[in-house]
Amino acid sequence: MATNRTILITGASSGIGKALAEAYAAPGTRLLLTGRNTERLAQVTALCMGKGAAVETALTPVTDSAAFAAQLLAWDDAAPIDIVIANAGISGGTGKAGGESDAQFRDIMQTNLDGTFNTVNPLLPRFMARKKGAVVLMSSMAGFRGMPTAPAYSVSKMAVRAYGEALRPLLKDSGVNVNVIFPGFIKTPLTDVNNFPMPFLMDAEGAAQYIIKGIAANRARIAFPWPMYLLSRFVAALPLWAGDFILARAPKKS
Repeated sequence: MATNRTILITGASSGIGKALAEAYAAPGTRLLLTGRNTERLAQVTALCMGKGAAVETALTPVTDSAAFAAQLLAWDDAAPIDIVIANAGISGGTGKAGGESDAQFRDIMQTNLDGTFNTVNPLLPRFMARKKGAVVLMSSMAGFRGMPTAPAYSVSKMAVRAYGEALRPLLKDSGVNVNVIFPGFIKTPLTDVNNFPMPFLMDAEGAAQYIIKGIAANRARIAFPWPMYLLSRFVAALPLWAGDFILARAPKKS
């Protein structure tokens, strides 16, 4: 794995973000990690430093656009960021009987969509000026077709997918890579609250390896596990009435 580079990972205190931080940690690597939980972020920091990485952390919320931009630009001033992974996201247990509240919907949009934009947008001009860098966005299999178990989450991840897939050709000649990640069900605190069957469930460490290889290969879509990807694409490609018929009968949160 290449060293002497700086990697920013949001949502690094648990789940895929934590697994990515630990997988990237190595001598010569500078990790910039953000998260909401002080104790968990400190634990990830210790693990990564134990592997020889230099680690800097911040608890600034990705939803605070001005403060988060200031943090990102200060980090980039100290040493240019090479890879930005906009991973921070929440689900909030939407899709339960009775629907989701206005507050739930807005919280999910602010973290998953606004937070992604707040992470990427301040750094894009600098990446383009340097003619290099990788922008990595965390979508989901729910980004291909709205899921009745998670309406707001689906909306946010469809928007992240569209944002990333619009940026990639836009930045193609600038030297900046854009990769969009589409995980299936990954065992994380986000999915631990699910009380319905989760086919092809993967651990976060395995997911991190898929992502790291995909970024290195500059794949437009980093989707895994492949059976879940094929299933998601199949349902999304069906006529709406057929997709509705299948999804209406899918297991739902209670």
